[in-house]
Amino acid sequence: MARRMCRSVGRRRCCSPTSATRISGPRSSARGSTRTSRLEPKTTGVSRTSSVRSGWRRTPPAPARKPLDMSEAADAAETRSLPKGASIRDYWTDGSISALCAVLTELSGVTIELRDEKDRVLPPGMSADEPGVETPVPPGAVLFPIEVEEQRIGSVVVHPGREGATRDIAVRAARLVASAAREICTDVSELRHRVAEIDSLYQLSAMLVRGGKAEDTLAAALRSALNLLELHAGSIMLLPEDADGLAKGESEADLERSVAINLSEAWLSNPLPLSKDREFDRRALNGEVVVSEDLSTDPRVLLPEQCVAEGLGSFMCAGMVFDGRPIGVIRVYDREKREFTRSERRLLRSIGQSAAASVEQARLIKLRARERRTQRALRIAGTVQQRMLPVTVPTVPGIDLAARYRPSFEIGGDFYDLFVAHDRLVVVAGDVVGKGVAAGLLMSAVRATMRAYAELSDDLELVMARTNDALCRDTTVNEFATAWMGSIDPGTRELRYVSAGHDRPALFRANADGVWEHELLEAGGLVAGVQPGEVYPLERRTLRPGDVLLVFTDGITDALSFAGERFGRSRLLACVTEFLRAEPDATASAIVDRVFWAIRQFSGLRQQADDETMVVLRVY
Repeated sequence: MARRMCRSVGRRRCCSPTSATRISGPRSSARGSTRTSRLEPKTTGVSRTSSVRSGWRRTPPAPARKPLDMSEAADAAETRSLPKGASIRDYWTDGSISALCAVLTELSGVTIELRDEKDRVLPPGMSADEPGVETPVPPGAVLFPIEVEEQRIGSVVVHPGREGATRDIAVRAARLVASAAREICTDVSELRHRVAEIDSLYQLSAMLVRGGKAEDTLAAALRSALNLLELHAGSIMLLPEDADGLAKGESEADLERSVAINLSEAWLSNPLPLSKDREFDRRALNGEVVVSEDLSTDPRVLLPEQCVAEGLGSFMCAGMVFDGRPIGVIRVYDREKREFTRSERRLLRSIGQSAAASVEQARLIKLRARERRTQRALRIAGTVQQRMLPVTVPTVPGIDLAARYRPSFEIGGDFYDLFVAHDRLVVVAGDVVGKGVAAGLLMSAVRATMRAYAELSDDLELVMARTNDALCRDTTVNEFATAWMGSIDPGTRELRYVSAGHDRPALFRANADGVWEHELLEAGGLVAGVQPGEVYPLERRTLRPGDVLLVFTDGITDALSFAGERFGRSRLLACVTEFLRAEPDATASAIVDRVFWAIRQFSGLRQQADDETMVVLRVY
């Protein structure tokens, strides 16, 4: 049965025959003194049974509990303690092992008895609270220790007697009893540790799911670790959010104190690390649980005298890592020198992982809140930018106007403007470098500058030159813009225009046979904002009734399909030509609709990487 119970917790432990010790002289009754302080009853995890075969049985599963609120979870984590199992009394139920030893004594005639960790006899029928019988182990006796986590919790003792087959059988039987007891106690101890670990993680997870403050969850995690491990002091130190690991050097200045318990301000504010070259923290963040059983003599400790002054005897540290990214470290201390078991190390690692998850969740919540605020600000800025574009087109005799602007993000870098100055219709289109907030601010500056200069002078060469000089003066080397500006006299239909590196507009005109042809309006001039003193030559054209002028930005021709193919200038010109051939009297607004519909058919629902702007002018 011991084998079945051992396998039920996932692995076979302590299955080798128990080694025997022959006693050659009196034994001290004080042997095996252990830590005895605990906050939970000794019978936690086991219950009494009348079974004579084992004397122990597993605790039935606890009923389902409702999640605790934040205060309940913190209080529960603070008041529980991990049962140490330092004595066989901690696994005592109905005394079946003592009764089995008594039966073996009757059968063999050789005295076989069960003793606790202080070598006190535990006779049949006694309870776990009774002190036992203070009787020295007789010389020549054979002792089979019962160990859990490399700690002796009791023993099975075979008294000396006449050598022979009967005594040999008694010794072999005692060895098997001790081995079975050791296996069962090891299983129960493992189960207790697992139950305590799961219970602690349950409480921390309840706090985590409820989305409380990270500081509260970390404080509960540290209190839980100290109480479950029966330790004296501890701290949780966090790395900066953007850190990839520990900084180099003998300083902890990169760590931020999150929570600390029973540690002095002098200890916490000391920038020097506990270990040389920060070995403890580095190994912890690499996945190890680092242990120092004696801080005063450990050669890895940088300042052992400070540990003595602080009253710290031993130390354990685990890394807080989430999804491979270091978050911080959890450090716990004991006043005394102490050995830490595998179960205790595993428990601290689990608590550290839960603490790391709580920190990461809190950071994500903060990041999402910040992102929501940013998105709201961008929407507002985009609305403001839209208001800066013409709300209505000016009414000019003999000219039909239409325009459309579609940004790729909330804030775009394209712009256009339509206004009347000096009795001429002024048309402006431009595209600043980049996207987002920076591009939107630059766009607003360029548009305002061009309008201000155009209202002061009708010399387009001068307007563009002054705009270029202003950009060169007020912006950085990587900020520039393309722009096209034209002005039309409604009476003479004369078009004057200048260009600062902008896409060439297209002029559509029907020839004498009624066939629609197009011409790209050439103009020289460098992009604005690159070279101060740049000259922008003025070009002229005379428009005729029926002419269509198409001014656009590169977002129109750079629109991509799902196959990654560009819409291109040729498709744009063909689209407008075919539409005018089908509808020669189409309005400017209808032409804009047709072009954007063609782009939609070409690129589908694909999100475009650039703003799309178009102005259409038709002469009547």
